[in-house]
Amino acid sequence: MSVRRALALAACGLAGGSVLLSAVVVGKQPARGGGDSEPRPGGSARPAGTGSYWDSNWDRREPLALINLKKKNEETGEEELASRLDHCKAKATRHIFLIRHSQYNLDGRADKDRTLTPLGREQAELTGHRLASLGLKFDQIIHSSMTRATETTEIISKHLPGVKKISTDLLREGAPIEPDPPVSHWKPEAVQYYEDGARIEAAFRNFIHRADAKQEEDSYEIFVCHANVIRYIVCRALQFPPEGWLRLSLNNGSITHLVIRPNGRVALRTLGDTGFMPPDKITRT
Repeated sequence: MSVRRALALAACGLAGGSVLLSAVVVGKQPARGGGDSEPRPGGSARPAGTGSYWDSNWDRREPLALINLKKKNEETGEEELASRLDHCKAKATRHIFLIRHSQYNLDGRADKDRTLTPLGREQAELTGHRLASLGLKFDQIIHSSMTRATETTEIISKHLPGVKKISTDLLREGAPIEPDPPVSHWKPEAVQYYEDGARIEAAFRNFIHRADAKQEEDSYEIFVCHANVIRYIVCRALQFPPEGWLRLSLNNGSITHLVIRPNGRVALRTLGDTGFMPPDKITRT
C-alpha cells in the first residue's frame, strides 16, 4: 500500500484496520470503539465510541465506511473513489434541541394521571417562548409518548405554529444503564436496565447522527423527553462514559443544545439551560 493511500485511509477514519493505521501514523494508541461494543469487566458490553479516543465513525456514517472498496474500478481509481466519497459526505449541520418535560403530578399512579402541574404549564410556556425567540426555522418536534412530555409539547408547539409533531415510544423515560457511581435512593431491577437500556440506545442510534448526504440545508429539531434519556444521549453523543449519565442534572423545561457537524464532530452548546425562567419558576422533579 502506498503512503498516499495509507494517509487517505487514516484521514477518513475508516472503522477497523484504518483506525489502527490512523493511530500508528500519528503515534497514538489505537482508538477503541471501532465495533458495536467493547468488552467490560463481568462480560457486559459498552457502546462503541465511549473510550479515550474519538471514534469518527460513531454513527456508522463515515463516508469511507459506506463504500465497498473491492468494487472500486481499478482503471479510474482515485477519481472514482473521490466521486463516491463526495456522494456519501454529509453537507449540512444538525442542531438538536433536547427539552426536558415540565413539572408534573408526582402522585399520579398511572402515566395518564401524571399530568403537568399549573407551574409545569407555566414552565412549558416559558420554554416555548424561548425557543420561538431564537428565530430558527424548526423542522419538527419529536416527543416521548408519555403524558407529561406530550402535554409539554402541546404547549411549546403553540409558540411554533406549523412545526409538525411526532410521538414515539423510544423516548419514554427509563433506566438507560447502571450509573457509576451508584445511588442509594434509586435502584431499579437489573431487568429494567436490560429492557429500557436497549430502547434508549435505540433512540440514540435512530435520532442522533450526522445529517443524511441528501440534506442540503442545516436543520433544527426539537426532542421533548425525559431527564434520564437526555443525560444518556448527551454522554453517548460526546463519547463520554455513558455510566456517568446520573452525574448530570436537568431542570424541568430546560433546553440542551447539541450540534452535529457534517464531519461527525459533536459539540454541546448548552446543557439544561433554564436561564430564561424566573428563579421562582425553576424546579427539578
